[in-house]
Amino acid sequence: MTLWRTPRWLATSVRNKLLAMALLPLLVVFPLLVLAIAVWSNITYDRLLITKVRSDLAVARGYFDQVLIEVGSGTRGVAGSQRLLSAMQPPEKVHNKGQADVAALRERLSEARRELRLDFLLLYGTDGQPLGSAENDGPHAALPMALQRLVPEARQDSGPRSARLMRLDTMAIAQIAPQLLPRLHIPLVPTRNAAPDARTTEDRAMVVISLQPVHDASGQVVALLAGGLLLNQNLDFIDHINRIVYPEGSLPFDSEGTATLFLDDVRITTNVRLFQDQRAIGTRVSQTVRDRVLGGGQTWLDRAFVVNDWYVSAYDPLLDAAGQRIGMLYVGYLEAPFRLVRLAMIGVMGLIFLAVMAVSAWFSVRWARSIFKPVQQMNLTMQRVEDGENRARVGALPARDELGALASHLDQLLDAIDEKTHALQRWGEELDGKVAERTRELEASNASLQLAQQQLVKSEKLAAIGQLTASIAHEINNPIAVMQGNLDLMRETLGGHSRPVQGELRLLDEQVERMRIIVTQLLQYARPTEYAGYVESLDLNRTVDDSLVLVAHLLAQTRIEVVRELQARQPVGFNRQELQQVIINLLINAIQAMPEGGTLRLVTADWCTEDSAMRGAELSVQDTGPGLAPGVQERLFRPFFTTKNDGNGLGLWISQGLLERYGGGITAENRSDCRGATFSVRLLTEPRAPDAARAGTHDGRPGAIA
Repeated sequence: MTLWRTPRWLATSVRNKLLAMALLPLLVVFPLLVLAIAVWSNITYDRLLITKVRSDLAVARGYFDQVLIEVGSGTRGVAGSQRLLSAMQPPEKVHNKGQADVAALRERLSEARRELRLDFLLLYGTDGQPLGSAENDGPHAALPMALQRLVPEARQDSGPRSARLMRLDTMAIAQIAPQLLPRLHIPLVPTRNAAPDARTTEDRAMVVISLQPVHDASGQVVALLAGGLLLNQNLDFIDHINRIVYPEGSLPFDSEGTATLFLDDVRITTNVRLFQDQRAIGTRVSQTVRDRVLGGGQTWLDRAFVVNDWYVSAYDPLLDAAGQRIGMLYVGYLEAPFRLVRLAMIGVMGLIFLAVMAVSAWFSVRWARSIFKPVQQMNLTMQRVEDGENRARVGALPARDELGALASHLDQLLDAIDEKTHALQRWGEELDGKVAERTRELEASNASLQLAQQQLVKSEKLAAIGQLTASIAHEINNPIAVMQGNLDLMRETLGGHSRPVQGELRLLDEQVERMRIIVTQLLQYARPTEYAGYVESLDLNRTVDDSLVLVAHLLAQTRIEVVRELQARQPVGFNRQELQQVIINLLINAIQAMPEGGTLRLVTADWCTEDSAMRGAELSVQDTGPGLAPGVQERLFRPFFTTKNDGNGLGLWISQGLLERYGGGITAENRSDCRGATFSVRLLTEPRAPDAARAGTHDGRPGAIA
């Protein structure tokens, strides 16, 4: 007995697979896990460093803005003090002659400058001419042109309380504070990656300046007070910012924090060291940082090479009074200590994982051996069975776990296989035969049932409609006969006196005839073999033209364009009146579907089956109306189903019955361009039921039913 063919190398394969399964998490998953943790920790660590420098920049920016506010409010306080007015000549004299007591003003302004810790404090007349200064040697010139644009804003009562940041040239500084000129000349130091620049010296100044009005007792502006700080080489200012942002002990791992002010891309004051005791004043920022911060107005938050080392850096643009970017505020700290700590952490984590992997591998190999040895013994047993030793069994195993139970079940399975194999084969063959036989019977029964069900439904419908129409015809024809007889009697009795009502009598005749025709149409389905018309060989194109003439009065009332593509050549076997009735019904439906106008397309063509056993002509009536709504198409040819408010739901049903009587058919569908519906009528050259078609009267009109 052969169960399955097991390769000789199965034991080795299972052993290798078990070893691979045991070591796979160690050799693949653990390294991937270490790599993922290393990448995640690196990204997270970088984000923490960037978050730290972002908060440092916020602190530095807050202090810088606070300095602007303090300079502005301090200068405003001095300008509004009574001591300043007292130090001046009477307001009339100041206002009229633009003069003041120079010594008294100098003493007051000098005292105020020391209190506010400003670099200069100047007093100008309303015309911009100098009135006094905190220094002995100034001012001797009028208010510089660069500051005159602040005058209109300063003269307003609601002027700014905060000082403004401005970039001034050497001439402007010479006019307002010549004692500060030595701090302006900053030699430019060649810097790696900086933007090309032909200059060798930075002579411009970055100044914090506040221009405030001085009012007399009557509230009139009699003078302008200008005070400010020069930021070029202002080491106390930048060191104070650095102490606020990075107080001693705030950075771990011996990292160092720095702060810098840039005029454009030049460091004008910084605590970054170029050498041991020399600050990096005059060095420039890299072109990448310059383009993003000064060119694009963005804040830089990333690593950057600062002078001679890598820093976690933050650069923020500084705007002057006109909103132009004139410099940058920088804070940052050394990255190297944090990088070394991060690498050390990754190394320690890697060593821990290696130790865990080594211990886990030793236990995994021992565990794998305890599994593949019983599996190997079971594999050898199955090979013996395949070689013909039907009584070969695994026997008892030392292991008392699931593998031992599996070996016992394998022995039981081998015992049961011998007993059940032949029985299963025999039962399978018998079952296949019975299933095949029963399937054939069910298919035949199902086909017969479906056909019988369709015939039954159709017969029941026709029987019910036949009984109903016969009853209606019988009940209606009698009153019609009475009405027609009385109309004839009225004409005979009135004679010539009936002329005034001749039109009304004719209308009554027409309506009686219409009722008779409706009853006749109903009787055609109550007794189809008795009311079928004579079959003629008709030209479908001519019949379509004749039908159009009969609905011409309806087309004249609309904006419908009729397009005829009449190409049929095959004659069709049909009763002329009944075929016209079908076509007219379709034409009227198409006209009613286009109340706003449209295109009515009539297409005829020949058709035949592949073997040419059947042939005929086909008519397509296409409109450009709304088309057939979902769910309407499948119920369209059911009796009494209509979508019209005044319809009876019998037109299409009667048309379908007439066509099927002569072996034809009708279908309906929406047009492919979704702009209307298409009704297709297929007719045969030779009808399928000629006997039934010839059973009616010679003129195709049934007689009246009493």
